[in-house]
Amino acid sequence: MYVVIEPSSHPPGLRLIDADENGAATGESVVSWDDAAEVISQRDLAGVRWVFARTAELYPQLIERGIRLGRSHDLALCRAILRRSTRTAADGLSQRPQDSWDAPWTPSVDEGSLAGFAELTGAEARPDAVAELQRQCEAVTGSSAPWGLKRLLAAESCGALIACEIRHDGLPWRRDIHERILTDALGPRPIFGGRPAVLEQLAAKIRTELGSSSLNPDSHVELLRALRLAGVTVDSTSKWELQRHEHAVIEPLLQYKSLSRLMTANGWAWLDEWVHGDRFRPEYVVAGVVTGRWATDGGGALQLPAQVRPAVVADDGWTFVVADAAQLEPRIVAAMAGDVAMAAAGHGTDLYQGLVDAGTVDTRAHAKLAMLGALYGATTGESARLMPKLLRTYPRATGLVENAARSGEKGDQVTTWLGRSSPFPSDAWTAVTRAGAQVTATPAQERAGRSAARDWGRFTRNFVAQGTAAEWALCWMAELRHRLFALDSGEQHPHIVYFLHDELVIHAPEQSAELVADAVREAADAAGRGLFGDFPIDFPLDVAIARCYADA
Repeated sequence: MYVVIEPSSHPPGLRLIDADENGAATGESVVSWDDAAEVISQRDLAGVRWVFARTAELYPQLIERGIRLGRSHDLALCRAILRRSTRTAADGLSQRPQDSWDAPWTPSVDEGSLAGFAELTGAEARPDAVAELQRQCEAVTGSSAPWGLKRLLAAESCGALIACEIRHDGLPWRRDIHERILTDALGPRPIFGGRPAVLEQLAAKIRTELGSSSLNPDSHVELLRALRLAGVTVDSTSKWELQRHEHAVIEPLLQYKSLSRLMTANGWAWLDEWVHGDRFRPEYVVAGVVTGRWATDGGGALQLPAQVRPAVVADDGWTFVVADAAQLEPRIVAAMAGDVAMAAAGHGTDLYQGLVDAGTVDTRAHAKLAMLGALYGATTGESARLMPKLLRTYPRATGLVENAARSGEKGDQVTTWLGRSSPFPSDAWTAVTRAGAQVTATPAQERAGRSAARDWGRFTRNFVAQGTAAEWALCWMAELRHRLFALDSGEQHPHIVYFLHDELVIHAPEQSAELVADAVREAADAAGRGLFGDFPIDFPLDVAIARCYADA
C-alpha cells in the first residue's frame, strides 16, 4: 500500500492520497499540522510506503514535528534510475520525453522552517504524483528484473530519508577543540582576515628560498613559474611531484600546502558556516554521483580530514559506534561474478591477505595493487605487472570487470547488480571514436579514438563495482535504520550521524553501544543476503566504540 504525501495550502497541512500496489489512487484526505504526527504515525505502523515527489522537499518538515517514517518511495530519485536502466529499456517510461520529474530540484524555501513551508508550490501547480507513481510501478512490473529494481528503489528512497535525518540530527562537534586545533596549527585567527601567522611565516620562507619577494604561494601559475626559475623542474605542484626533488623550498612548501588545505577546507570560516549548536549538519546529495554514490552540497562531509576528527566528540553519556566495510568493492565483484575462489580467499579474513595465503601474490601490498588495477584498469606500472596472475587465478571476477570495460569501449551501457545503468558517452566521444575507426583515419585520429575508448572503458569497468557497492551500502544503512528504530527508547535512541561510502558513524547511548555494534554487523549480513542470496560471500566490518571519532 502506498500513500502519496504532499503539502496542502487550503487548508494548511498535508494531503494524503492512498494508492494500491499498482499506484492507482483509492482515497484521499487532508490532515492539519496539529493532527499530522498522530495520523501519520498510526499509518506508518500499518506498514504503508510513503511516496514523496522529492523527499528533501517535505521530509525535513515532518522531522521538525517529531515524525520519522519507516518506508518511502522518492519519485524523482526513482525516475532517474528507471529512465536509464537497461532493465526497463522496452518500457514507455524510458522513452518518455523529459519533463519536470527529470529536472534537478533546487529548494525555494528553508527546508527546516515550518513557517517557510507554506511557500511551497500549490497543489494545482505540482506535477501529478499519482500518475507518476503508476508509471513507475508499470515500469518495474514490466522490467526484465523486477526484484532487483524494487530493492534498489526502496533502498535509494530510504537513503533519502536517512540523508534528511543526518542533517537534522547532526554530527556532534566540539567547537572549542576545533578552534584549538586551528590555533595550534596555524596561529591565532586573523582579526581582519588574511593569512594566519604560521602560514605567513612559511610564505615568507618560500619567497626567500625561491628568490621571489612578491610571490603569492596560493597562485598555482606564479608558484610553478618561480619553482622552474629556481631550478625545480616540475609540471605540477602536487605533493608527489614535489617530493621527488631536493631543494630547500620543498619542506616549507609542503607544510604550507598542507596547512593551507586545512585553513581552506576546515578553517574558521568553515566552522562558522557549518557547525551550529554543537553539531555539523552535512547536506548530502543522494545519488549525486552517476554510480549511485552520495555527494555533498557544501560542507565537505565526504572528506573530513584526520586533523579535525578530534573535534568530533559524543555527547555526555553517549558514544560513537564506527563501522567500516573491509575491501567492499572486490568482495562485491566476487559475488556478482559468482567467483567462489575469490570469495573463499576473503572469507572471515582480510581479502588482500587471503590472496597472499592462496599463493596468488607474494605480499599484501601487491595484492592490493593488483586488485585496484583490476577495478580501475591499470595498464602500466606495478599494478599492470601483477594483473596477469590475478586474471588466471580468478577468471570469473576479473572477467566481469573486463567485460564491463569492453562494453564501455564500444559505447554500450553497463548495469549494476540491482539495475542502475551507466550513462551513454557524449556525442563528442562518439565522434572521436568513430573518426579514429575510419579506414581513412590519420594516426593522430586513431590514437585519439583509442584513448577515448579506453577512458570510457575504465569508467564502465569501475561503474559496475562502485555502483553495486553503493547499492550494498544503501541496503546496509536501510537494514541498520530499521534495527535502530527497534532499539528506540524515547529521547535516548541511537541514530546514524555520518556516512562515507562504506563507513557509518552511529551516535548511541553508552549503555546501548554493544547492542548497536551487533545491529551494525547484522545489518551488513542482511544486506549481503538481500543482494546475493546464499552465495558464500561475507562483508566483514571493522567496528569500534569510542567517544571521539579520532580514536575509532
